[in-house]
Amino acid sequence: MSTKFFAAALLAVPLTAQWINYKTPGIPRNPDGKPNLSAPAPRTAEGKPDLSGIWRGPRTSVYTQNIAADLKPNEIQPRAQAVYQEHVRNLGADSPRAHCLPDPPPYYHLAGLARIVQTPALTLIVNEGVSNSGVTRTIFTDGRGLPEEMNPTWLGYSVGHWEGETLVVTTAGFNDKTWLDFSGHPHSEALRITERFHRRDFGHLDFEMTLDDSKTFTRPITVKANKTLAADMELMETICENNDQIVSHLSGGNGFRLSREALGRYAGTYEVAPGHEAAITMDGESLVLRLSPSGDIQTLAPQSETIFVGRGNGTEVLTGDQVEFLKNSSGAVTGLALHARNGEQKAARKDTARNVR
Repeated sequence: MSTKFFAAALLAVPLTAQWINYKTPGIPRNPDGKPNLSAPAPRTAEGKPDLSGIWRGPRTSVYTQNIAADLKPNEIQPRAQAVYQEHVRNLGADSPRAHCLPDPPPYYHLAGLARIVQTPALTLIVNEGVSNSGVTRTIFTDGRGLPEEMNPTWLGYSVGHWEGETLVVTTAGFNDKTWLDFSGHPHSEALRITERFHRRDFGHLDFEMTLDDSKTFTRPITVKANKTLAADMELMETICENNDQIVSHLSGGNGFRLSREALGRYAGTYEVAPGHEAAITMDGESLVLRLSPSGDIQTLAPQSETIFVGRGNGTEVLTGDQVEFLKNSSGAVTGLALHARNGEQKAARKDTARNVR
């Protein structure tokens, strides 16, 4: 089995448009004409690192699908866990992306494409749209602090300051309508995000995001991303349309539920091929599939005693991609079959996993 079993549908990344054969001015180049991404980082007239440019996230981060991938069971507040499980059971029928609403805040950095425009008083981040038209953030760097009173918004209120070579941005004042990932982890209006941007050379930007929401998690979550300059490219216009057609594909699940005891019978490690494994762990009333060595992750909702389905990026139920657990005549789980759109592959059970949430 390819370790990208669900990966093709995990993220719907729009095609990137560009001016044919037009090279962006001001970019240092190697003798062959290609951008020299290891050249020194540019600086502003004020002597600060200039973050301006179009930047691409790594795309491969597991946190776009499951922001809580590294959390322990007791590090998610019970109410937040219950909301998350409901989102899993209904297969994302209420996903923000399916309704042309903003994507999870981490997604824009971890997998998206965005233009940063830096000025002395403010910095703009123009994200290439996926679920709606491009989402633009304004970060004030003129010395102001966050407002004392903030009317909750989709993107929050952002202020930034420099700590040496790093721009540190604090954002608060969110509403609670976005998700933190495509699996459906929620957040509250108490969410506070701290971002750190450090341009280490011309073509590479080190990014770190810390999400702090005590009403959702018992500790802050920090994710990192190495962003790469997308030279000689332009953002593509994306308009969210025909969302009625999108919503019609979100079945909402069939409501089937299994006890934790029944789910526990499937937890374990399954060998797809030498060096390639599928680990199944429990997460409340659902299962989580992790593929190694790729690191792909997918939350699975039961649709029958042995059939589980995953959900893609919030606009698509992976009806063609299913995990079917195989049993012997005695009822013991001996393996699983991955029914993907491009074929079926089986994996034999190796041992029992211990990661239970």
